[in-house]
Amino acid sequence: MLMSRHASALLIIDLQERLAPAIHESERVVDNAIWLAQVAERAGVPVVVTEHWPDKIGPTLVRVKDAVSGAHFVRKECFSAQGDGCLAGTPIDGRRQVIVCGTEAHVCVLQTALELRWAGKEVFVAAEASGSRNPADRELAFERMRGHGIEIVTREMVAFEWLQRGGTELFREINRDFIR
Repeated sequence: MLMSRHASALLIIDLQERLAPAIHESERVVDNAIWLAQVAERAGVPVVVTEHWPDKIGPTLVRVKDAVSGAHFVRKECFSAQGDGCLAGTPIDGRRQVIVCGTEAHVCVLQTALELRWAGKEVFVAAEASGSRNPADRELAFERMRGHGIEIVTREMVAFEWLQRGGTELFREINRDFIR
């Protein structure tokens, strides 16, 4: 199945101040999540950002907040954002596809992706924008998600499927500002 910008929402999970430094290659993960969020906003795809126990783990990273000015921010206590019901009332409700990224891949990303899939959503996890403290946990989480029908994708797969074709003004804009 192809991702459609008209059917998708981007869900960024728990890129928070006290957790990010512990994530393997955290700068790469955060940079790729920001890239996806900026492409999403430019393409008209809604963005939802979760914060897991922000009083204990800290708020969303400032550079993530700065990059997603139009995002919906939600607090959660369960590892799965779907489990808390905190996604109710967000743009995810009205979309059949959810592109998920963030941390940790083997905990909150995994549990959220599985529950979204069980709720009938088409779920895609952006690999380079998802991380864990231990790389082996990340890889096994991807393997497990694949086994449940969740697509593991790259950021450019997401962007080009949202664009659908070249030659449009949106394609030229995204290509100029994000691809080159």
